[in-house]
Amino acid sequence: MSETARRVVLASRPVGEPTPDNFRLEEFPVPQPGPGEVLLRTVWLSLDPYMRGRMSDAPSYAPPVQIGQTMVAGTISQVAATNYPNFAVGDLVTSYAGWQTHAVSDGKGLRKIDPKGAPPSAFLGVLGMPGLTAYAGLLEIGKPQPGETVVVAAASGPVGSMVGQIAQIKGARAIGIAGGPKKCAFVKNDLKFADCLDHRAPDFPERLAAACPKGIDVYFENVGGAVFEAVLPLLNPFARVPVCGLVSTYNATEMLTSGPDRLPVLMRAVLTKRLTLRGFIVTDFAAKQPEFLREATAWLKEGKITYCEDVVEGLENAPGALIGLLKGENFGKVVVRVAPESKR
Repeated sequence: MSETARRVVLASRPVGEPTPDNFRLEEFPVPQPGPGEVLLRTVWLSLDPYMRGRMSDAPSYAPPVQIGQTMVAGTISQVAATNYPNFAVGDLVTSYAGWQTHAVSDGKGLRKIDPKGAPPSAFLGVLGMPGLTAYAGLLEIGKPQPGETVVVAAASGPVGSMVGQIAQIKGARAIGIAGGPKKCAFVKNDLKFADCLDHRAPDFPERLAAACPKGIDVYFENVGGAVFEAVLPLLNPFARVPVCGLVSTYNATEMLTSGPDRLPVLMRAVLTKRLTLRGFIVTDFAAKQPEFLREATAWLKEGKITYCEDVVEGLENAPGALIGLLKGENFGKVVVRVAPESKR
């Protein structure tokens, strides 16, 4: 092929907030698939907070992206050429091709999607990794019961919005926390949460307490920091806290142990209230994916869940979009349209 491919690589490790200089856009020849391989053309690219952690070389649950390596990401890709019997040219698949226009795959980890069931980009959000994260974390760890109060941070985002909607499907009362009036209005009016509090409000702790007169039974943690400090006193005995993310600290430049020692307060609450706090990674619950897809697809068709996407045009704009995402500038699930879908 004479076509030139493009990719975004990690140019340097960020100190604090990432900057455009931490990324580099490169061109390379479109690769050719060998025996048993397929050539993928990226249509949609997912941007998610975990990517900030992968830009760091600090010990974590997954290896860091190396300098000069293509940035990692889930994608919706279209098969452009194939030497693999299970895939035909034109098939749409979920993949982990990363921040690049083309990639070669041996077929492992690829999953065909049916664009008739939902728009392809939805398989990166409401029917993708964020949706499974919400589904498994809430139901397997949070275990909401009818009538209980479920609070979720980053409630307008792809994980938080699903958490609250699933909680309501299960008969619980959902309270959201988000940044700014626009996001809070979306959570209340479109997602039908019982309430949503702006964590930027100076009286946020008092507003949260008023919205949860019977305390909090499940708190789905996406943020950490001051939001968790407001939640902690409101947790009921035997409350469950699935810890999914701590985005408020991802760009921290100081040691996380600096400042006042809040650990004794937390541990006293864990003991006296018999709290359950469990961190998790979505891959812990990979076996739940078929069940999740079956239920979430049905809920989507029945109008029981809705979602919002923040669409960015062009691979070259992915770095700026991730930088904005880590600052909370996005509204909904951030997806990058890398290329149009070809006719099958």
